[in-house]
Amino acid sequence: MAVSRPPRSTGIAADPAAMWRGLDDDDPVGPMWRAAQIFRAVSFIYALGFMVAINGDLQRPTIAWVLFGVLTAANVWWTVGYLTGFGRRWWFVGVEVALSMAMMLSTEFVATRDWIADNQTWPTTLWMANAALSAAMIGGARWGLVGAVAISAANYYVKGEVMLNFGRNATAILLIAAAMAVGMAASRARLSHARLVAAISFAAQSAERERLAREVHDGVLQVLALISRRGREIGGPTAELATLAAEQERVLRQLISDGAPPPTDTDDRDLGPALRALAGDRVHVSTPAEPVTLDATVVAEVMSAVTNILDNVERHAGSDAQAFVLLEDLDDEIVISVRDDGVGIEPGRLTQAADEGRMGITRSVIGRIEGLGGTARLESAPDAGTEWELTVPVGERKADLQ
Repeated sequence: MAVSRPPRSTGIAADPAAMWRGLDDDDPVGPMWRAAQIFRAVSFIYALGFMVAINGDLQRPTIAWVLFGVLTAANVWWTVGYLTGFGRRWWFVGVEVALSMAMMLSTEFVATRDWIADNQTWPTTLWMANAALSAAMIGGARWGLVGAVAISAANYYVKGEVMLNFGRNATAILLIAAAMAVGMAASRARLSHARLVAAISFAAQSAERERLAREVHDGVLQVLALISRRGREIGGPTAELATLAAEQERVLRQLISDGAPPPTDTDDRDLGPALRALAGDRVHVSTPAEPVTLDATVVAEVMSAVTNILDNVERHAGSDAQAFVLLEDLDDEIVISVRDDGVGIEPGRLTQAADEGRMGITRSVIGRIEGLGGTARLESAPDAGTEWELTVPVGERKADLQ
């Protein structure tokens, strides 16, 4: 999701706050990165004050100032990298953690053992906490914990002991807690951003689909419906053209109406819109106002069965036959009734077709529904139309969604 940037300007009239916000980018953790650099600046000021206060007590004060200068330059580079975004890389954060640990370990070289026993490392653990926070923002709570433990381990190594008395020294526990909290916040920000982008994308696709549906319905679908109706009326060779037009009308309606399901954490779809997409001049669909959400695989199998039934109505029920599709949600199961007012089926016709090796209805309808643990029942008689009743159990799936 693109974020507009303020126009670049070298004039003094530029808004500093807008320029600061303009440093953000597509990274949803961008605000946290910027806030962390404010903490870096504050911790640097504290470390500088500490260095001024204790430098005269060090064994090698000049070398300590040189190391402080190197670490200051590195922090400026890290700040620029994290603010502008090019430094939000694993290797970049890894270098910060490694150099921070090295500077902490250098305390043994610039200070005496007695001084170390009474003080923290010369870079100060507050300043070095930035490395743990960077690890947390790049990798979440898990890597924040790793970074915090690494910095704490370097501190304990310099001190020569592991401080288990947190009443006297709680630095490690506070550092670990802060890093994990920042890591969890960063992970949640990325997840929320991904969901928001998906929702916006779906909303845009739905709006465009609605626009196309209106335009197509006013033109192409009406023409196809007219060709289908007139072709059946004329009969003869044009009957095949009518059948093709009707098929294309149904496919086009499904294309512009069904669309992609809303973004969720599960592979579920609403059966209602999928069935409504089959509606046409000769097909009438009625579904509940509330969503009938099922596993996407179940929806696909049910739609295939219903489509096959409607194809048979188109081919065999008669040119004027009307089909009626009704979806009922009974909590622990759904029932789809597909009825037509066509010529019907003679008794024993389906059994005869199966004996002759023609397994279309058996496999495409009954087999699919029974494969879902449901039942498919057919009632028909000559000149009395046909009615399919497809029942699919869905109780367990619905319970999982609530």
